[in-house]
Amino acid sequence: MIDPLAEVVTLLQPHAPFSKVVSGAGPWRVRRSEAGQPFYCVILGGSCHLLVDGHALIELQEGDFVLIPSAHGFTLSSLDPATSEDLDTVPVALLHGAFRLGVQSGPPDVLLLVGHFVFGSPDAALLVSLLPQLIHVRGEKRLATIVQLVSEESRALRPGRDVILARLLEVLLIETLRSTVETVASPGLLRGLADERLAVAIRRMHENMAQPWTVAQLAKEAALSRSAFFERFMRAVGVAPMEYLLRWRMALAKNLLRRKEAGVAEVAERVGYGSASAFSVAFTRHVGLPPTRYVREQMALQDQ
Repeated sequence: MIDPLAEVVTLLQPHAPFSKVVSGAGPWRVRRSEAGQPFYCVILGGSCHLLVDGHALIELQEGDFVLIPSAHGFTLSSLDPATSEDLDTVPVALLHGAFRLGVQSGPPDVLLLVGHFVFGSPDAALLVSLLPQLIHVRGEKRLATIVQLVSEESRALRPGRDVILARLLEVLLIETLRSTVETVASPGLLRGLADERLAVAIRRMHENMAQPWTVAQLAKEAALSRSAFFERFMRAVGVAPMEYLLRWRMALAKNLLRRKEAGVAEVAERVGYGSASAFSVAFTRHVGLPPTRYVREQMALQDQ
């Protein structure tokens, strides 16, 4: 059985090369708009506020993990509000790559590990669009264990610290996506997989991408009427069923072409097109250039 979530993670190629420990005391506020950079935050100790544009204010507590996969403005701040609406705090660099916010002396009120994931896939924007805008996890036992390891490693100055920390954060990302399938509120693939009936149809698409699926056939797999399935899929996943299928077909086709695993005709068959010409038309419309030219450009990039 093909796991849709595993396919997302595999195609995203996540890495976590950038992280820093940040402490805060007294009133402080940091405003960011991380265009194209998936932001994460681990609360190593204490608590603070997080406000993501379009979402309610969250009080983050020790052991929490937050992931903002796509470009959204957000504000991290102390529980005590900063004195001015226009005041943003400039982090002060400390020893060993750490930073301090607010009052510079005395014990911190909060200790954070913050950073960005890097998604190696050229289709990252497409794949990230299938994830929720905000993921906040608290109280998950397995996740808490990983957070504890991250906390211990981030505080230590042992050899190989950065390498170990990067790998732990990658595992943390995957475990976060897996553990939030049942609880995520915003539309996306995770919410679709949380719906027992929609999950059947989504898995069928991933298991047999070559099948010439229709909405009616997918609705039958989900044991729903065509209209009920379409509306339920739109609400949960955020895109129409055939648009979701098209995105996956194109993402898989680009991956196969980049890796030179098959020619255009075989790729067309493997992703559900009856002919190479029909696939080429769909690929050109979606990607902006024909498959053969896409392959040449990818080969040129690899040779640079």
